[in-house]
Amino acid sequence: MIGISPYSRRRFINFIGLAFSLGAMIFGLFWLGWIIFTLLRYGFGGLSLDLFTKMTPPPGSAGGLLNAIFGSLVMSLVATLIGTPIGILAATYLSEYGRRGWLAKVTRFINDILLSAPSIVIGLFIYSIYVVSVGHFSGWAGAIALSLIVIPVVVRTTEDMLRLVPDQLREAAAALGSPRWKIIVFIVYRAAKAGMLTGVLLAMARISGETAPLLFTALNSQFWSPNLNAPMANLPVVIFQFAMSPYQDWHDLAWAGALLITLGVLGFTILARFLLRKKRYE
Repeated sequence: MIGISPYSRRRFINFIGLAFSLGAMIFGLFWLGWIIFTLLRYGFGGLSLDLFTKMTPPPGSAGGLLNAIFGSLVMSLVATLIGTPIGILAATYLSEYGRRGWLAKVTRFINDILLSAPSIVIGLFIYSIYVVSVGHFSGWAGAIALSLIVIPVVVRTTEDMLRLVPDQLREAAAALGSPRWKIIVFIVYRAAKAGMLTGVLLAMARISGETAPLLFTALNSQFWSPNLNAPMANLPVVIFQFAMSPYQDWHDLAWAGALLITLGVLGFTILARFLLRKKRYE
């Protein structure tokens, strides 16, 4: 570009980069908007009182998703109860005890692998070590598989939040004679509680729509079954099976179930962002 000043050249390059960035953003938002529009269009049509009061029906019959909603809530709750304490304790070690040790580096590396591992691999792992051992699918197997997805999310977010707590707070408490465990529990945890809760909510949002692990562990059931030691209905697998069927009434229930999961994930995400934003302004 002979005759063009360096300032004009930089402005031109900046304009090209900005144009490509905006184009990529618009391209992505277009497809995202189309997906959401389609989900709302077909999902709202399937919403009714029967959806929350009746069981999954056979083809050609009226029904709902009560047993699938119940199964998803139970397995997600159990998975969160299993994975959250393990994740918080692991993050506490990484942040408070082993910041520079070799074990912390190995743990972070394994956690990063687990965080990015395909969920179907986790489902196959639990299938091979648990389902094959007991000889049947079960809600426990599904909850354990989901808990392995919860753990790395909680570890990453909790460690980041604990590291944001100023060391001056720890040093001040130590100067007053407080033992290490009291400093962590009553000062560090209290200062980082909003961020830690945000991590738990994000983990719940992550597992609420997972299908692949449950196909190999909890499978499905058309009946109401609070027994975690037996196959248990769940929304992701029901949506998958109903969407692949040739029956229109099942398609309507699948769209409604997909809308419920989307709204649930949206609710968890908004709540997590609200808590994190509130923490920043405190």
